[in-house]
Amino acid sequence: MIEFRLDRRSGITPYLQLVQQVRQAVRLGWLQEGDRLPTAREVVAALGINQNTVHKAYRELERDGVVQSRPGVGTFVLASLSARRAAWDPAIRSQLAAWVATARAAGLDDDDLRAVLAAELAEGASPRTTDDQPGRTG
Repeated sequence: MIEFRLDRRSGITPYLQLVQQVRQAVRLGWLQEGDRLPTAREVVAALGINQNTVHKAYRELERDGVVQSRPGVGTFVLASLSARRAAWDPAIRSQLAAWVATARAAGLDDDDLRAVLAAELAEGASPRTTDDQPGRTG
């Protein structure tokens, strides 16, 4: 079962942190189809947040098809993305591991790595020219 953690200094609302943690756990295969999420009471007791915050997170996950709530029984993961994870090209994982090692050797910490990756993902959303074909995007 997933154990939620909150970063109260992140600026991200607690409900959204819960949503992101469930999605990430599903993506990485830590949560599988049929796994039960902690009850709202369990999350409230562990994190000291309002029960409505947990319900809001679970409703969003249900609306997005990640989980299904069964009244009186619990909230369960609907589908796992681990099959998609297994299909990842090992070369991509290897390149990413090499990039992380290079970045760490250059003195970057986890927060720096996240910032660089976030910036690169944001830039990747807009068309860029390639080095080998000036003027072409891709």
